[in-house]
Amino acid sequence: MDADTVIEPHEHEAVASYRHSLVFVVIVAAVAAMGYLAQHRAVAGPGLVESHAHVVPIYLSAAVLDWLLVLFVWRGVRRRGGTLRAIVGGRWASARDVVRDCGLAVLFWGAMVGLGWVMSRLPAPETARSLAILFPKTPLEVGVWLFTAASAGFCEELVFRGYVLRQLLALSDSTAAAVLGQGFVFGVMHAYQGWIPVLHITVLGILFGAMAVWRRTLRVGMVAHGWYDIWAGWLANVLLR
Repeated sequence: MDADTVIEPHEHEAVASYRHSLVFVVIVAAVAAMGYLAQHRAVAGPGLVESHAHVVPIYLSAAVLDWLLVLFVWRGVRRRGGTLRAIVGGRWASARDVVRDCGLAVLFWGAMVGLGWVMSRLPAPETARSLAILFPKTPLEVGVWLFTAASAGFCEELVFRGYVLRQLLALSDSTAAAVLGQGFVFGVMHAYQGWIPVLHITVLGILFGAMAVWRRTLRVGMVAHGWYDIWAGWLANVLLR
């Protein structure tokens, strides 16, 4: 057998134990609760932080959480004899694969931007609007944000469209239920942003899940997710303001 051959688990086979998944649910609930409390605590004005000066720790804490979730997933998958590369869907085999997946990611990103514009027309509470204070401004903040966005693209696709989707598929034996369920869990993890952003993120999560099922790989979603976060959290504010 070739050393680079990826042995993929059956699409309806759990990639980790259900006990492992139960612990994951507890982690999600704890993160959602802490995020909700952070968004609704009393500060000088609505929002997560009192001033823009506190954004770098927010960025870093988000990136650290993403990588800790990947570590948690990796430990559960490894105990079942699986690999993260198999969950991702292997690696690019040629330049043609890279161009194809990046092209699909660009089209998918455009659709997400359009969806974001539609969602932005909805009436939003002040707490949701206050997220603008988190946008990076200085070179240091931009650099940390780029790292955070890239981390989110890789880690969150692996965790939610890889691990969570596979576990729900094994549990429900329904692709639709798995795609919808992982989107809901993904949205709940972002409770700190307010309910309108959570609705938006849930819809995005469902679309990412559909993409993962269609392409049978997470590579397209990883590229699109990372770029979308870079665009929405920084570049759009530079180019379109």
